[in-house]
Amino acid sequence: MKRLPLLLAMGCFSTMAWGQAGEFWFNYGWSIFNGNAGLGTLNPFTTGGSNDITLGNGYRFSFRFNFNVKDHYGAEVGYSFNHMSLNFDQAAAAALGSGPFSEAMHMHQGNFNALYYPFTGTDAKMRPFLTAGVQFDNFVPPGGSSYSGSTKFGANFGAGVKVHIHGIWAARLDAREYVTPKPSFGFFNNSGALWQTEISAGVGVGF
Repeated sequence: MKRLPLLLAMGCFSTMAWGQAGEFWFNYGWSIFNGNAGLGTLNPFTTGGSNDITLGNGYRFSFRFNFNVKDHYGAEVGYSFNHMSLNFDQAAAAALGSGPFSEAMHMHQGNFNALYYPFTGTDAKMRPFLTAGVQFDNFVPPGGSSYSGSTKFGANFGAGVKVHIHGIWAARLDAREYVTPKPSFGFFNNSGALWQTEISAGVGVGF
C-alpha cells in the first residue's frame, strides 16, 4: 500500500511530462536566400547592377520557447543565429581592384510567432502546426558588430511538426519563409524585399 501513492504520482507525471505548459527547443538547419538576394552595387552609375553583391546561403541555429495557450493554440519567442556569405561578382570586385570574392557575415534574428495546431491537442504524440509572426533581423557586415549592423523588421510564416519521443523529450521539423526589407550597407541600387527560407530540425524538452 505504501507504494500506491508513488505509483499514482509517477503515472500522473508521465501524462503531464510533455507539453502541458511549455517547451524549450534547439533547432539547427539552413538559411536559403531565394530569388531577390541581390543587395546592390558599388557602382553609382547605370553600369552597376542590383545583383553585383548578393547574400549566399548558410547555416543557422535557434533557441525557441513555446507555450500553450489552449489545446490548439500556442505562442513562440525565439532567437536565431544565421551564418551566411556576402558575395561580390566580377563587376563589384572590379570596383575594389580585385577578382570575385566572398566574405563571411552573420545575422541575429528574434521572432514572436503564433502557433496553430489544427488536428491535435497538447497530449498528442504528433502535432503538426502552422505558424505566423513578426521578427527583427540584424544583418552584421563582414568584420562588423551588431551595433554597426543594419536592422530590419519583417514577417514570417510556415509549418512544421512536433513528435513526442519519450518522457520530457521531443523532436521537431520546421519550414518557414521570412521577408524583410534588404539590409542597408551603403550599396547603390538597393531596393525590394529579401526572402529567406528556413529548413531546420530540432530537439526539445516539455514541462
